[in-house]
Amino acid sequence: MSGEERRRRGPGRRAVLTGAAVAAAGAATPLVLRATGGDSPTPGATSGRPAAPVASRAAASTAPPASRGDARPNILLVLTDDQPKDTDWALPQTLDWLGGHGTTFGRAHANTPLCAPSRASIMSGRYAHNHGLLDTRHPGHLDQRTTVQRQLHEAGYRTGLFGKYLNYWPTGDAPPHFDEWLLQEPVRYYNGHYNDNGTVRNIPGYNTTVIKDRALDFIERSRADTRPWFAYVATRAAHEVNIPEKRYAHTRVPAWQGRPSVFEPSKGDKPPYLREAHHAFAEGSALRTRQLRTLLSVDDAMRDFRDRLRALGQLDNTLVLFTSDHGLCWGDHGWLRKSVPYRPSLEVPFHLSWPAGGHGTARADDRLTGHVDIAPTLLAAAGITPDTPHDGHSLLDTGNDRSHLLAEWWWNRQDRQPIHTWASYIGRTEQYTEYYRTRLGPDGRPRGDGKVLFREYYDLRADPYQLRNRLHGADAEEEQRLGVPALAAALAKARLRDGN
Repeated sequence: MSGEERRRRGPGRRAVLTGAAVAAAGAATPLVLRATGGDSPTPGATSGRPAAPVASRAAASTAPPASRGDARPNILLVLTDDQPKDTDWALPQTLDWLGGHGTTFGRAHANTPLCAPSRASIMSGRYAHNHGLLDTRHPGHLDQRTTVQRQLHEAGYRTGLFGKYLNYWPTGDAPPHFDEWLLQEPVRYYNGHYNDNGTVRNIPGYNTTVIKDRALDFIERSRADTRPWFAYVATRAAHEVNIPEKRYAHTRVPAWQGRPSVFEPSKGDKPPYLREAHHAFAEGSALRTRQLRTLLSVDDAMRDFRDRLRALGQLDNTLVLFTSDHGLCWGDHGWLRKSVPYRPSLEVPFHLSWPAGGHGTARADDRLTGHVDIAPTLLAAAGITPDTPHDGHSLLDTGNDRSHLLAEWWWNRQDRQPIHTWASYIGRTEQYTEYYRTRLGPDGRPRGDGKVLFREYYDLRADPYQLRNRLHGADAEEEQRLGVPALAAALAKARLRDGN
């Protein structure tokens, strides 16, 4: 094979472990694609990825970039949808860049495993009970004055939004504090409905590619516009119903053997709604396959972002943060969704690269991290002192650490069956959860007396798959030994509005 052929085919599909090259079991699995127009693979290709069509990339100018007098970093925030942690196989180029030349936060969590509340926490740096957007149907509950884009915009950043914003956002309304946007609502994979800088229209093409190309155009204009920029890129991938890009529709992915939480022998110690959940391994495995295929296009987008930043001479002084709004269960405890206080639902990939800011070499960071830390981190990088309260802290300061993190969720109109509202104390080695008699009303505000209906405690060190609820059948003496009274008090304090 010639060097040109290797370059056109791209890297082989493989798993990447931060700071090391580790071959996955499926690395040599041959690609199987159904011929679909121009999406047919190169005959005999075994890389797992066909060559990227040159026409799909946004055109780059050959003009030299203008010199910048503003030393503040550009910021590229890439947010996927419903992407759990164990998806590295689909993202080798992303991990080569951000994992090999940045910091991987191995204990990152969504503070609310639901799309809109999670995104509001990312934008505001606040827990959902503080920012007020508790479900997907009331985007107006988020105070736009608290957002990171407002503070960056007012500090002189050129701001752009590309892709998903907040669920049920009125399609014709401009997203506040963005200079430029291509906002999709409702969000779909192909031939979407967009607000294109104020013009509502349908745009043909695959969601990830459409928003990637517009983000590249936004970045490209920094050749002439010397202001630092903030690009918020939010893909449909890897949300159900998963529709991969046509050229990846039949890509073979490595086999999955499941994990102990998928084959849990008994759920008698779990809350009632979970005892009734019976999604099996085969369903979880199929969901995993569909998600991985959609993420292949995200990986291509990340490659193109890196190439463009390098061409512009901006690779070193651009802070790139890649994460997901929350995770997803692949049949864990019989569950096939998000919304539950278990690790597959809460834990997310989280990578940060900023060579000029000291995040340019492969490094692992095991601090407890949450989405509430993103806004403080971005503002700290830009040298901006927050003017609204944050529940998180900047991850750029290695002295910022915590002993525990809050996760919370409200039973809302999407769920007819009683899941109930819950809040969870996530510690370094333990997790304590309470379920409450509370439900959101039609206005998206809590209703109910808040009575505790069920509790869980997991020793995450001895039981990482959360198979044994230590509070099931526990007496007062056992609860005292586990430290439950202190955990309950800490959880109650964390749930206070604005921490008071």
